[in-house]
Order: sequence, then structure tokens, then C-alpha cells
Amino acid sequence: MSDAGADAPEVDRTPSPRADVCIVGAGPAGALVAARLSAAGHDVVVLDAGPRFDPADRDERMERHLRPGVDAPVWDMGGERDAFSASGDRFYPLNVARVKGIGGSTLHWQGMVMRLHEQDFELDSSVGLGDDWPIDYADLRPYYAEAEEELSVAGASDNPFAPPRERPHPLPAFPPSYSDSLFAEACEAVGVTTHSVPNARNSEPTDEAGACVGYGTCKPVCPSGAKYDATRHVAAAEANGARVLDRVPVQRLEHDDAGDRVTAAVYATPDGGEHRQEAREFVVAAGGVETPRLLLLSESETYPDGLANSSGLVGRYFMDHLFAGTGGTIDEPTRQKHVGFNTSESHQFYDRPDDSRTAIKLEFLNYAGPAPADVALTADTFGDELLAEIRGAYGTHVAMGALVEQLPRRENRIRLDPSRTDDHGNPVPDVVWGLDPITRRTIERANEIQREVLAELGADIGWTVGPDNTGPAYHHMGTTRMGTDPAESVVNPQLRTHDLGNLTIAGSSAFVTGGAMNPTLTIAALALKAADHVAERL
Repeated sequence: MSDAGADAPEVDRTPSPRADVCIVGAGPAGALVAARLSAAGHDVVVLDAGPRFDPADRDERMERHLRPGVDAPVWDMGGERDAFSASGDRFYPLNVARVKGIGGSTLHWQGMVMRLHEQDFELDSSVGLGDDWPIDYADLRPYYAEAEEELSVAGASDNPFAPPRERPHPLPAFPPSYSDSLFAEACEAVGVTTHSVPNARNSEPTDEAGACVGYGTCKPVCPSGAKYDATRHVAAAEANGARVLDRVPVQRLEHDDAGDRVTAAVYATPDGGEHRQEAREFVVAAGGVETPRLLLLSESETYPDGLANSSGLVGRYFMDHLFAGTGGTIDEPTRQKHVGFNTSESHQFYDRPDDSRTAIKLEFLNYAGPAPADVALTADTFGDELLAEIRGAYGTHVAMGALVEQLPRRENRIRLDPSRTDDHGNPVPDVVWGLDPITRRTIERANEIQREVLAELGADIGWTVGPDNTGPAYHHMGTTRMGTDPAESVVNPQLRTHDLGNLTIAGSSAFVTGGAMNPTLTIAALALKAADHVAERL
């Protein structure tokens, strides 16, 4: 495998002498903003802390993931560059959750893309939970449609609980798996409605990539490229003339004397140098952890608590989704591991009837239990004995998962840990995170539904992930929340910071509530919206 940290001598990481827009981060939000603004003829520079990964290395990364005893991270996360702290009630395994590099965390995501429901935007008004967004579903609806086109989403538009749509998904849905058919019968018997899952992967070939061929390792790596990742829009931006620089971690943002505008992004280069990229507009799209961290690192006399932080809310209201799951075995084949992603789910328990629980998105997993190769690679037997062991361990597992909503809480936050520094001497992010009683109750409710369905299947339940052993889904949200009141939010409904007129924040850090939907489609919709507002000012 080629060294992602190796530098090619021809790479020019000096600042552009003229830039309309400087974007920090080349994940899905930054890449979409870059592609949209560069297509409109604007001079765009993108700065990313991580390397460019060679697509030719993906087969080897898949092998690294599959081979037992190989502890090296698939996407090279770890070490001093990626140091962090987790001082909250629950340990947060941050480096499992992210990829630093061109393409960002879409390099290792599972690829499920759902719209938030209408109730998500008005949760406080609806049932007295959380807070309302300053925009509603209708405001974001056209951008959701555009985002589905940009991500080549495959779906059947058959979800009776979903918000209204304007047209079908761009690509046809993936068919239900064999185990989906088993779940469908059991769900019908207990009154649970199932439907398809929208996926950002090609169900048929497109101009960007071929159809999914079923490697089954979608998370953490898609060797074929059929699953969307943000390198597609990075390539589009570069084709439009944008510059995308890798391995240039932004150290801080500088502002003018009045504190009204950002003047430069100061970034480091692999040779130990430091440069200033000036621009007319700046967009920070570094995710729900590194975005607030950068703002906090950019403190000044005008902003002693961090840039754009007159509200004191930068880093506050950190949210994630929690996982609830139940699994076991049944007395018939289930054909697991033929599909590496979910093809059926249920939003029946998503909208909240009152303030007693948060949202639940039920999932029917296609990857329960071990794969035959998993058994073989860890077995101590050979020949017929090994074959018998594989047959005994594989093929009868079933499992259900769920994403559970966590409400915004001020005490959950991203802050700086001055006692620990990264490879450039900057304080690392400290994830302060814990659970609340309503989230625990909702996880318990999800487990109840899962047990009812599995009981109908006649499953011998072997494991449960509940309130006491739950973990995060690695969806970082809420740390630069959107609002109309500068005292209660960091960015306005146009995603521009209240404090600085040319600083936009694109991505999940602007979420007011997180719902229980995988966030990337909403990230993409907000990024496209943010790009339009930036374009209006250029």
C-alpha cells in the first residue's frame, strides 16, 4: 500500500494569490460547497488536514479490515495528529468515528441517507422536547432533492412515514434481502410496517461509478467505488478549477481589527512551514468536532472565548445517535453477509407521540453473526472439522438495530484540553458526553420492539445492546447550532455566523436537534443551501 503521508515533490501548498472562497475541510459538506461555487465560476481553495488516499489501495484496506490480528486502522487514524480526550460520563472513542483526509468520513460510512421528518424541525412546538430549528422542512425540501441527485441515492420512495417528496429517488432501490423477507412476515404479525432504505450507492451504473458488486465491507471501505464518497465532488471542484490542498491543517482563523470579518486561514504544511490563505468568504466544514475546535483555537482579544463565540455556545449541545440492538439465531437459513448494508427498516416509531421518548429508527441488519471467512480465519481446525465448524457458526443469525435520538444538552460539549496537545502543539479536543434518562428510556423501548419481532421469528436471543452497554453511532452534531437569536445560537438560518459577516459553517455542527436519521443527507442539503447564500454575497 502506498504511504498516504508520503509527499510528492510537485505538490504546491502555497496560498492562492486570489481566492473568492476558502473552505476548511474536504468531506461531504466542504466538497459539495466547493463543487457548487467553483461551477459558478468562483475561485475556490479547499484546505484539509488529512492526506489524499489512493483509490488503488482500497482492496488492501479491505484486507486490512478483514484479516484477524491486524490492528492497524483502515484509514490511518491515530497518533499525535489525532490525539483527543474524553472526559465525560461516558468514554467517546473519537478516532473510530472519523477519517481525516480528502473525502472525510464518507470514506468509511455505511451510506444510508434519509431526510429528517417534518417534526424534527419543530420538536419543541410539537411535543415540548429539545428546541425548534429556525427553518422548517419546507425550507430544506428542495435542497434534499438536490442532495439526493448529487449523492446518486437509490430508493423506492415507499416509506409511508416519510415526509412529502417532490419526485422519486434518482436510482431504483436495492431489493430486499432474504432475511428482510423473514423479518417482513414477523413484523406484519406484530403490527410493524417495514419499507426500503435509501442508500447512497449505485444500484445501477452511472457516469460516476459502476453498480454495487456486493463486497460487503461498506463500512469501513468500498473497494469498487459504487458507494458515494466526497472525492467525487472534490474531483468535480478541481475540474472546475478549484485548488484542493491536502495535509494542511488549519491552525487558526484571523479576523480584521473590527472583528467583523475573517481575513485569513493560517495553515501548516508538511515541511514545517505556515501560510495564510486570504479570501473574500470562508466556509468551515470540518465536522461536529473539529469545527468548534478550530473556532476555539482562534481566540483573540476581540473573541477571548473563541471566534464567533459571543454566545458562549461554540462546542455546546454536542449530540450523537445511540445504538440499540438485539440478535440471535433461528432454526433456518438467513443468508447473512450477502449484503453489506441495510435494505429494510421502519420509521413507524420515529415521530414522537408526546414528550415521553425520543425518535427511534428501526433497522433490520443484513450482517448478523460471523461470515464464513471470519470463522475460518480464527479457527484452529482443518478439513472436514473446519467445514463443520463453519456450517455450525454461519447462516442462522438474525439481528435488529436501531438509531435512537439524543436531545441537545448544554453540558454535552466539545472543549479544548490544554493538558494535551497535537503534533502542532495545539490543545486537543475533549469530548464531554453522557446520556440522559429520556434517551435511556427510548433505548429500552427500542429493545422491547426488537424482542417482540425476534420472538415472533422464534429466535433464540443471544445478545442485546441496551441502555447500559449502548454506544454512539458516530454522528457528531450540534456544536455550532443554528438560530435567529445571537445569544442562543452560533449561526443564522443562512449558516453564516452571527459574529462575522463572511464566515459560514456548513455541516452537522449546525443541527439544532439530531433526530434519529443518519445525518449525511441533511449535511449535504445544508451544504448546498450554505453555498447558495455564499454565492449571493460574492
